[in-house]
Amino acid sequence: MLTRFAGVDLGTRRVGYTDRDVILYALAVGADADDLDLIFEDRLHVLPTFAMTLGLWAADAASAAGAFEPESALHGAQRLVVHRRLPPEAQFDVRGRVDAVWDKGRSAVLDIVAESEYFTATYSIFLPGQGGFGGQRGPARTERPAGEEKWTADIATGRDQAALYRLTGDRHLIHVDPVAAQSAGFPRPILHGLCTLGIVARGLAAAVDAQPWELSALSARFSSPVFPGDVLSVRADTVGRTVAFDVGSAGATVLADGEAVFGSEGNAPGAGVSDSVR
Repeated sequence: MLTRFAGVDLGTRRVGYTDRDVILYALAVGADADDLDLIFEDRLHVLPTFAMTLGLWAADAASAAGAFEPESALHGAQRLVVHRRLPPEAQFDVRGRVDAVWDKGRSAVLDIVAESEYFTATYSIFLPGQGGFGGQRGPARTERPAGEEKWTADIATGRDQAALYRLTGDRHLIHVDPVAAQSAGFPRPILHGLCTLGIVARGLAAAVDAQPWELSALSARFSSPVFPGDVLSVRADTVGRTVAFDVGSAGATVLADGEAVFGSEGNAPGAGVSDSVR
């Protein structure tokens, strides 16, 4: 039964990167030659969402331990809390664990946590058809505060975006191989959910007149796939430096129940993120 994985320690991994990795990540989530603070080593700031690439190994470790089969699982939601800003180059330990197993009725959700002195990242893995085992459903979804201002933006993705983002570490075949994508039920390779979220998080800074490296917390649910070349239509409400958002593309909502906090203002978002995965 899935509940036996709740609380399982996935070990500790030493992660390391250089400014080259930081720059590559920024380019992979849409930074360009004008974004010198993100792509030029002499004045480099690290996008906080880069942390999500450093903890992804924990989900792979949970799969290797028998918690789920990658072919029958979906990345349902993501949460990131930033404790300290990442330096341009670093080596540090990241600890992994299966934080919780939720019974959603017809499906199940595993919350897999990777944490370090710099960040805590939670990868919610959605397992269709594996619920109904009598477990807890998980926290209720929290109500979002009414926004004071409306903000919208259209952000184009590139046809080569998934091919580039794969170089940050996630080389799942459905993002590059048409045969693998079709076997998974997609007409062609899809963009990584974490790439979509990284692109949007970078853009959301403009909604509250912040810098993208000031992001302190982020959460969203992945509700539909994005294909390289799609345009992301971002709709947001703001309260102070907190942004509630969703994202549409090609007539579908692709990111739902999103929340981002910039700077130290506000509480970490996404307390109900697991419950929002259906």
